[in-house]
Order: sequence, then C-alpha cells, then structure tokens
Amino acid sequence: MKRLLLFPAFLSLFLLAFTSAVEPVKLTWEALRDVTFKKKWYAEESVYMLYPTFGPSVQKLNGKPVELTGYVLPVDLESNLYVLSAFPYSACFFCGGAGPESVVSLKFKKAGRKFKTDERRTFRGTLKLNADNIYELNYILADAEMVDQ
Repeated sequence: MKRLLLFPAFLSLFLLAFTSAVEPVKLTWEALRDVTFKKKWYAEESVYMLYPTFGPSVQKLNGKPVELTGYVLPVDLESNLYVLSAFPYSACFFCGGAGPESVVSLKFKKAGRKFKTDERRTFRGTLKLNADNIYELNYILADAEMVDQ
C-alpha cells in the first residue's frame, strides 16, 4: 500500500524535472541597447576604449539561455571565431556603422560548421556580459548552437 502512495509523488517529481527546463529568452537587438558607454583609459594598451555599464534589463539576462537572430560575420575561420551582428557586414560595428551593442561573440558548444559572411541565422546559448576583458566583445553567447538549419 505504501508503494502505491509513493508512486504519484515520484511521478510528480519526474514530470517536474522534465518540464522545468528553462526555455531560452527570445532576445532582440533592441534589448541589447540597454547599455551605456564611457571612455576609459587602458594603460596596458595605451588607449581609450568604451567601457560598458549594462542596464537592469540586460543584467537580469546575464547567465541565462537566450536565442538571437542576426548576421554571421567570420572573424577567423581557422579558429572558428564568428560574430553575430544586428546588421550585415557593410553596416556592422567594425565598419563604423553601428555601436558595440550591435555585435555578439559566438563561442560555439561544438566547432565544425563554417558560415559565410552575412548568413542570417538564429543561435541559442548562454548570454555572458563582459565589461572587463578588453580582448572580448561586451556580449558573448557561450555554448552557442545554431537553431535554424
């Protein structure tokens, strides 16, 4: 009889474990604009750079699973380094047409697939905010995986 009473409790826990998986937030480029920048001197490179202060709506997404659609920009094909941009290459941040909040570094879960410049794709991963490492972008999508095929 005790076994019969415990079965519904175990079943409930089992179902809860599988239904409590966190669905990724559908992130927009507009949401990533919740950041301000100030010039800050970096002695190690002898240069002023833009230092970000992330707004509350972006801060609450730090470390959370997200999905974001944009244009893929290859940075280094040999090292599998790519950036996702709100804009195609001709208008991207690196070409002077947008701000640093319009690009996200893609850190892939698995290396492999090669992308062409300006492929429009959706990626899923964990959003990481970066204010201190000047050798990385301010937004990083860790464990990134392509959503659409």
